[in-house]
Amino acid sequence: MKKWFKILATTCAVIPFAQCAVLPGSNIASAAEPAPVAAAAATTDADPALWVVEDDDTTIYLFGTVHVLKPGLSWFDEAVKTAFDKLDEMMLEIVMPEDQAAVAKTMMPLAMDTTGKTLPSRLTPEQLQAYQAAMVSVGLPANAFDSFEPWFPAMTLSVLPLTKLGYDPEQGAEKLLTKFAKADGKPVSGLETLEEQLGFFDQLPDTQQVAFLNSVVKDLDKLGPTLDKMVGLWAKGDPDGLAVVMNDSLAATPELAAMLLYERNERWADQIKTRMDKPGTVFIAVGAGHLAGEKSVQDYLKDRGLTATRIDY
Repeated sequence: MKKWFKILATTCAVIPFAQCAVLPGSNIASAAEPAPVAAAAATTDADPALWVVEDDDTTIYLFGTVHVLKPGLSWFDEAVKTAFDKLDEMMLEIVMPEDQAAVAKTMMPLAMDTTGKTLPSRLTPEQLQAYQAAMVSVGLPANAFDSFEPWFPAMTLSVLPLTKLGYDPEQGAEKLLTKFAKADGKPVSGLETLEEQLGFFDQLPDTQQVAFLNSVVKDLDKLGPTLDKMVGLWAKGDPDGLAVVMNDSLAATPELAAMLLYERNERWADQIKTRMDKPGTVFIAVGAGHLAGEKSVQDYLKDRGLTATRIDY
């Protein structure tokens, strides 16, 4: 699962994590209930990486995020808050609808299988047994997603256990940044739509979706340690280290890396270049994986004659 989870954790804001498994009117909603609120955690300083692209009348900050975090990380301060306080507008990967029914309305037509295949029919007996055991282990009925495409249960299993591991979707960087921007009356827009982002997974060939699901099931117990390591690198402001962690696995799945990372990075660089023609200050927050390693957003900006300068703090 590591190669898939590294992409999910630092690139896609895809869904409010624990809620993604809740189907309106279903009998599995309790499985997505948040974990009990723990005692206030001691605050730990975090200094995530921040870049700036600027000309005479336009400033664009690039901030790498992790979409779900544990309480107690102090990252919205110092240079990050200074940059945020200057913004005229904020851009995220997507702007999540606040209405979960709207999320489901977009998601369900993509997630449901329309070919007549069932999920069990795509798996070998051994794979099916392991998958059903994984579903039960996170509190879901073994057959809850039998009529869905494989990417949907794979994604759900990748994120649903996080609350039990101490991670809180409400502490995710985008969630908090959106809250702060709205409190300041600042506009928030998306580089992509929810439908586009979910479509990246829906468009994966069936064989890759099944491989995604089997990989998640196989390494479900590594979910916590994997994310802990990535968050540690993020908090230290170490995009090079993060790139090494990601690149170890991305090399084995070039088609997936191209679809979920590189092609999107290139499109976003085009959007940033276009935005540079308009005066103002923009704070762009995207998954940290998009701002790390080769073929990052910064690399594509350089190809377009723009320099992203790392802000030291």
